[in-house]
Amino acid sequence: AELGYEWSELFLLGAVEVTILWALLRPLEALFPVERWADHAATRVDVIYTLLARLGILPIFFFIILQPAVDSLHAELRLHDIIPPNLEDLIPALQNRTWLALFAYLLLFDLLDYWRHRGEHSFRRWWALHSVHHSQRQMTFWSDEREHLLGQAIAALLRALLALAIGVPPAQFLTVTLATGALESLSHANIRMSFGRVGDRILVSPLFHRTHHALHHNQTCNLATVFPLWDILFGTANFSRLYSPTGIDDQQNYGNSFWQQQWLGLKRLLS
Repeated sequence: AELGYEWSELFLLGAVEVTILWALLRPLEALFPVERWADHAATRVDVIYTLLARLGILPIFFFIILQPAVDSLHAELRLHDIIPPNLEDLIPALQNRTWLALFAYLLLFDLLDYWRHRGEHSFRRWWALHSVHHSQRQMTFWSDEREHLLGQAIAALLRALLALAIGVPPAQFLTVTLATGALESLSHANIRMSFGRVGDRILVSPLFHRTHHALHHNQTCNLATVFPLWDILFGTANFSRLYSPTGIDDQQNYGNSFWQQQWLGLKRLLS
């Protein structure tokens, strides 16, 4: 019953978020597109990925799979009198400052996502999974959640371990997840938009992230999800002003169906 209540909450929040994003971003893609396509068939599968992720289906699946391992680790730590400290205990200035604490959690999760994303581009077998995401040559705001299930499971486990390590309250975790998802949808949108030379150094824009997805280009740049700060600090920032086509050089026929793409990603992983 508790799991059903949590899923219902995720479903409703996800449905509201997807509706708002569609209402805001789809008109912008129609008015200010980087590319226009006669046939949008390749983008339809990305809608399925988005609905699976944002309506709580995949999060609940990963919760069922990963939660026993996380609970076991938590119990083992407590058995040895090791209680993971809350971030607000480690940094007293965050106590009773909800918005400041929320920003701190967002910053830490974004740092984790940066290094996880960098790993996806650095290790051949991890890239075999992540290449499903980069194979889309008709990138739209729906493309954010286009990921292999195994890659999503790894990301979910890493985020769960970080949440456990710093004691993220459930409400803060959900807020950070929703905020990050909305910003990622914007950054993948087929919109001719940047935040300017200064703004692109503060928040990841559609132009900044499109450079990361650029076809015939070094895609180990612009790896940040929310804050370009990490790319600047770790030397992976590219502030090109060009709106390039998207895709990957080793393009294979990933197919237009969810299961075809999942199978090819798994086959490349095992090859």
